[in-house]
Amino acid sequence: MSSSKQALAHPATSADAAPGTPPGAARGAHGRGTPPGPESWRSRLYRWDMKASPYAFIAPFFVIFGAFGLVPLLYTAWYSLHNVQLSGLDHQTWAGLDNYKNLLSSEFFWNALENTFTIGVISTVPQLLMAIGIAHLLNYRLRGSTLWRVVMLTPYATSVAAATLVFTLLYSWDGGMVNWLLHFVGIDPINWRESDWGGQFAVSSIVIWRWTGYNALIYLAAMQAIPSDLYESAAIDGAGRWQQFRHVTIPMLRPTILFTIVVSTIGATQLFGEPLLFGGVSGSKGGSAHQYQTLGLYMYDQGWGIGNLGKASAIAWTMFLILLIVAAVNLLITRRLRKSQ
Repeated sequence: MSSSKQALAHPATSADAAPGTPPGAARGAHGRGTPPGPESWRSRLYRWDMKASPYAFIAPFFVIFGAFGLVPLLYTAWYSLHNVQLSGLDHQTWAGLDNYKNLLSSEFFWNALENTFTIGVISTVPQLLMAIGIAHLLNYRLRGSTLWRVVMLTPYATSVAAATLVFTLLYSWDGGMVNWLLHFVGIDPINWRESDWGGQFAVSSIVIWRWTGYNALIYLAAMQAIPSDLYESAAIDGAGRWQQFRHVTIPMLRPTILFTIVVSTIGATQLFGEPLLFGGVSGSKGGSAHQYQTLGLYMYDQGWGIGNLGKASAIAWTMFLILLIVAAVNLLITRRLRKSQ
C-alpha cells in the first residue's frame, strides 16, 4: 500500500519509462499544455549561424567581382556614351551613340575585326586538330605518360613575354632560324614583321605553341571518360583504330570540342599580348600597316596611345557584344546536339 502511494507521489521519469517509450515522453505528457520557455541565446545564435554562414562564405567573391568586374564594366559603358580624353577625365561631354557610329565607319576598326577573325581561324583550327591528335596518342599506354602530360603543359606555363621574345628571334629578318630553314627549300627570306600574311602567321604560331598542349589535356580527360565498352563493341564489329577514332571517339567528344572552340574564340577575340610584343616599336598598331592589329590592340591604341577613352570604351563593349553572340551560338548548337542525341 505504501509503495503504491509512493508511485502516485513520484511520477515515472524517462529512465523509469516502459521499454520502447521514447525518452522524454513522460515529461512531454506531464508538461502538455504549458507554454514553452524563452529561447536561449545559444539556440538563436545557432539558428542565425546556419542561415548566415553560406552567404558569408560566398560574400568575398561577390565583393571582389563587384569591385573589379561589375563596377568597371558599368563605368566603361558610361564612358562609351561620352567624349572622354585621357588627359582630362573630369571633362566629359555627352556623345550618345556617336562613339559607336564613328567606330562602325572607321576602316581601322573593320581592319582590326578582320585581322582578329583571320588570326583566330589560323590559330584555332590547327591548334585544336593537333590537340586531338596528341590527346589520342597520350590516351594509349605509353612509358612516362605523366612526363609527357607535364611537357604538354610547359608552353602554357611559360610567360607570354618570354615565348614571344623567342618567336621574334626565330622569325627575325636577318639571322632568324625560320628564314634559314626556308633558304634550304629555295624560298627567299620573308620579313615576317612587315608582311601581311607573314605577320599573322607568325602571331598565330605563338598562340598555337602556347595553347595546343592545354587543349590536348582537356581532350585527354574527355577521352578517358569514354566507356571502354564502346571500343570493345566496335572492335568486335571489326572496326580498326582509325574507324574507332572516327565513329566512337569523335562523336563522344562533340561537347568537349564545342567547348574548346568557344574558349579559343573568346581567346582570339581578346588576343593582345602576342601581337603587341611581336610588333616591337609598332606593336600597339599591329605593325607598320596595321597588318596584324587585333581588336584588343586597337582598343589599347585608342585608349592609351591616342587617349580617346570614349572610343576605347566603345570598342570594349563591341568586343563584349561579340562574345555574347558567340555564347548564344554555342547555346543553340548545344541544344541541337542534345536533341539529336
